[in-house]
Amino acid sequence: MAAILEFGPFRLDTDAGILFHGAEPAPLGQRAVLLLAMLVQRGGAPVSKDALIEAAWPARAVEESNLTVQIAALRRTLAAISGEARWIETLPRRGYRYVGPAATTLPADRATAAREQPSLALPDRPSIAVLPFANLSGDTEQDYFADGMVDDIITGLSRINWLFVIARNSTFTYKGAAVDVKQIGRELGVRYVLEGSVRKTRATVRITGQLIDASTGMHVWAERYDRRSEDIFALQDDIALSVVGAIAPSLRRAEINRVKRKRPDSLDAYDLVLRAQPDVDSGMPDQVRQALLLLERSIALEPDYALAHGNAAMCHHCLFLRAGLQEVNRAASIHHARSAIAHGQDDALALTLAGFSIGMDGHDRSAAFTALDAALAISPSSALTYILGSVMLGWGGDSDRAIEWSERGIRLSPFDSWAFAAFDAQALGHFHRGRFEEACRAAYRSVQANPRHSITYVQLAAALAKLGRLQEARAAAARVLELHPTFRYGRQFQGVNCTPALAASLGEALRAAGLPE
Repeated sequence: MAAILEFGPFRLDTDAGILFHGAEPAPLGQRAVLLLAMLVQRGGAPVSKDALIEAAWPARAVEESNLTVQIAALRRTLAAISGEARWIETLPRRGYRYVGPAATTLPADRATAAREQPSLALPDRPSIAVLPFANLSGDTEQDYFADGMVDDIITGLSRINWLFVIARNSTFTYKGAAVDVKQIGRELGVRYVLEGSVRKTRATVRITGQLIDASTGMHVWAERYDRRSEDIFALQDDIALSVVGAIAPSLRRAEINRVKRKRPDSLDAYDLVLRAQPDVDSGMPDQVRQALLLLERSIALEPDYALAHGNAAMCHHCLFLRAGLQEVNRAASIHHARSAIAHGQDDALALTLAGFSIGMDGHDRSAAFTALDAALAISPSSALTYILGSVMLGWGGDSDRAIEWSERGIRLSPFDSWAFAAFDAQALGHFHRGRFEEACRAAYRSVQANPRHSITYVQLAAALAKLGRLQEARAAAARVLELHPTFRYGRQFQGVNCTPALAASLGEALRAAGLPE
C-alpha cells in the first residue's frame, strides 16, 4: 500500500515517487526513491543486494554496479540536504542498512499532505464551505443521494455573486471524518461552515442543517425539513436560500431567483447522473465507460438534460486522450458538448464541461471560453471552470492567464481532485516563459496530486530535461510510458492543439528525456 514515510527532515511519498525536504522535492530519480523506500521501511534491518535490485529493477538482470551508483547518489543527496553524513550503512557481502532517524508512516492521502500548508486568509466577501451530509438512511447505497443533495446546495450557493463558495471536491475530502469546524475554517479559508444529515425513505426525505460561524464555533442557523421525495429540488433551493438569508438577511428578490434554477423533469434521469458522477470524475477509462452506460440511460429519459450531456462529453474526452485518440470518441465529445451548451445556458457545470470538450477536442478555444465565461457569470465560485480553463490556456500558450486561472481555481478548492490539472497548467505556463525551476516545482506538485496520470510526468520530464537533470528526466519519461505505453508526444500535442512554439520547446525537451515522438 502506498504511504508517506517521514524521517528526520524528509518526507518520502512512495505513491508519487518523490522525496521532499519540507515543501521542496529532492533531486532523486525513480530508482533511488524505490531503494530508499525499501531501506527506510525495513527500519534499520539489513536488506540484501538482491532484494534491493529486485525492488528498483524488477524482473531485470542488471549489474551490481548499478546498485552501487544509486546508493552513492542517495547518500550524497541525503547528506547534502540534511548536513548529516550517516544515513545508509554498507554491510560487506550482505547488503545495506538504513541507520537514520526512525520513520513514521502516514496514510498517502493527498488532502492530508495539502493540509500541511499554512491557514488560508479569509476572502474579502462572505465565504462558506458545505460539508458532506451524514447519510442516516441506514443504507450505504444511499450515500450517492446524500452527496448529490449537498452538491446541488453548493451549486445554488455558488450562483450568488457576493458569496465565496468552496467547491465540493475540497469539502468532500472531509467525508466520514470527525471534524473541527474552526480547523476547517482555517484550512479552507472560510467564515461559515454548513453541515447536516439526510434520511431518505421511498416516499420522504428529512434533512437537518446547521450553519456555524467557523471563527467562533457559534451556531448561526439551524433547521429541519421534511418533504416528499419528489420535492427534493425545491428542498435544495430552500436550504440554500435559508443559508444565504442567515448570512445576509436583506436578501433581494433577484438573488432568490438566481438560486432557483431549471432542473430536469425526470427524477430518474437526475438519479442516474448522480450515480455516474464518481466514475466520470475518476478520469480512468474503465470507470468512464461504466459512467457512460448510466449517462446514456439518463439522456434517453431526458434528451435535453444538459448536465448528462456535459458529463458524457467529459467521458468521451477522457477516452479520446487516454484510450487511443480514436476519432469516434472525439466526435462524441464534441456532439455531447454542443448539446450541453444548447440546453444548459443556466447550468454552470454543464457549460464548463462542454466548453472544455469543445476547446480540447474541437480545437475551438473561442467557443470554449464563451461557454466558460457564461459559466462564471452564472457561478463566480466555480473552481472547476477556472481549473479546466487554465489547462486550455496553458496548452494555448497564454501563460500568464493560465497561471492566474489555476491559482484562482485552487483557492476556491484547495484540496480539489482536479488540482493536478491546475498544477499542470502552471507547469506549462512557467515552461513556456522559460522559468524551468518554477515549471519543475509545479510539475512535482502535479505528480504528487495525481501520480497515476501520465501527463503529470510529461511536464516533469520536460522541465527536468531543460534543467539538465537528464537522469531524473529519463526516470519521469519511463513513468510516462509505464502509465501510457502508446504515448507519443507529437500525437499528444496534436490532440490538445498545443500552440506551435510551446510544442517545439516541449518536444525538444521530451526527446532529450527519451520519449518517442
